[in-house]
Amino acid sequence: MSLLEQLNQDMKQAMKQKDKEKLSVIRMVKASLQNETIKLGKDQLSEDEELTILSRELKQRNDSLQEFKSAGRDDLVEKNQTEINILQEYMPTQLSDDELEAIVQSTIQEVNATSKSEMGKVMSAIMPKVKGKADGSKVNKLVQKHLN
Repeated sequence: MSLLEQLNQDMKQAMKQKDKEKLSVIRMVKASLQNETIKLGKDQLSEDEELTILSRELKQRNDSLQEFKSAGRDDLVEKNQTEINILQEYMPTQLSDDELEAIVQSTIQEVNATSKSEMGKVMSAIMPKVKGKADGSKVNKLVQKHLN
C-alpha cells in the first residue's frame, strides 16, 4: 500500500473516531505530498520522494519542539510532540545505535576516509543508505567520532 493510500485510509478512520489532531496532521502531510507532486510536475511521487517529504515534516516538528521547550511554551510542546508521534507512524523503523554504528564504520572503510577533511565524502555515501531510518545529526556525530 502506498503512503497516499495509507493516509487516505487513516484519514477516514480519524474522521470516524473524531480524532482532530491526527486528522489535522494527515491533511498536512497529504497537502505537502500534493504540493511536491505539482512542483515536480509528476502524476505520482516515488517512495523515496515521499520519504523525503515525511522526513522534512518530521525535522520541522523536531526543530519547533526544541524552540518551544527553550521558550517554555509547554502547551505547544505537547501539541508538537503529538504531531511528531503521528508522523513517526508513517516513517520506516529507525536504525538502532549499533546498526547505525556498523553502517558508519563500513562506509568509512568503503570510501577509505581517514581524516575529518573527508567528512563530506563519507556523509554523501552514508545518507542514501540510512534515509528516513536515522537522524542526520546523529549520523554526523558518529562520523565525526570515527574520523578523529
